[in-house]
Amino acid sequence: MSILVVLELKDGKVKPVSLSAVTCAKLLSQKTGLLYNVALIGAPSDSAVEEASHLGAQKVFVCSEEHLKHYTAENFKIAVVKIAELSGAKYVISVASSLGKDLMPRVAAKLGAGMASEIIEVIDGETFKRNMYAGTVIATVRLKSDIKVLTVKGTAFEKAEKVSSKSEIHKVEVKEVFEGKRFVELRETKSARPELTEASVVVSVGRGIKGPENIKIAEELTDVLGGALGASRAVVDAGWLPNDYQVGQTGKTVAPQLYIALGISGAIQHVAGMKDSKFVVAINKDPEAPIFQIADAGLVADLFQAVPELTQKLKKLKEQSMG
Repeated sequence: MSILVVLELKDGKVKPVSLSAVTCAKLLSQKTGLLYNVALIGAPSDSAVEEASHLGAQKVFVCSEEHLKHYTAENFKIAVVKIAELSGAKYVISVASSLGKDLMPRVAAKLGAGMASEIIEVIDGETFKRNMYAGTVIATVRLKSDIKVLTVKGTAFEKAEKVSSKSEIHKVEVKEVFEGKRFVELRETKSARPELTEASVVVSVGRGIKGPENIKIAEELTDVLGGALGASRAVVDAGWLPNDYQVGQTGKTVAPQLYIALGISGAIQHVAGMKDSKFVVAINKDPEAPIFQIADAGLVADLFQAVPELTQKLKKLKEQSMG
């Protein structure tokens, strides 16, 4: 019996956010006495395999068939289930990313497993805590099934660090292919800025930005800080920014060192996606905006005046430090 962690890849590399699932597995290992393994499915680079082998796992299972080069839930499910069966997994864990949310319920159904999604704490081998209702309620859930499937809220667990010991590496062949769907193409938004869920600084815009032509104000501040640009649902619904910029309950969950909210009221659905940020700054002309209740620093001001001024001062500080 063991624990299996499914690591997520991007461009052949391990996505840092998925390392939080390894930390969860370590905690679960302490509670249950079971060893944990990790799985790399898709097209992992040699460096990804090397990184995975230094995460303290007993074994690293690598599955890199040609039909798994691009993600489809059906084919990845087949691979995860096979590795779970080979390793005698009693727990299958991944981070609650878009991929994890798509894949793991299918894995649970195939394994006949109980599932807890977006867990934030491990109580024991059966009991877990998870947020509900946009984080206003913390539920304690118990899984009584023989096999348990978990997705982990990435911001709730620290990213696992490298260890000196090296895990065994096992290649796994998966010949079965789901014929009902095929990968056609990936249209990805390319950006020189860091990934939103992995950035140490996030600048997000809300309805107060008034229109897409004004987003450049936030972009200039974002680039001075070397951060990522985010948005509230209102901005995305209006078509001012693409869906992958959305932070919130129905968007991405972030936990940067610094989160700057520009013209964001602070609806509970948005707060659910950024409340784990280490330091929150809010700029809003409405002194009654709910965002100020969770902000560590707040400025009641017109963002069209305050943000350009802040950007210029930061540019000067940056030039002075480099000079």
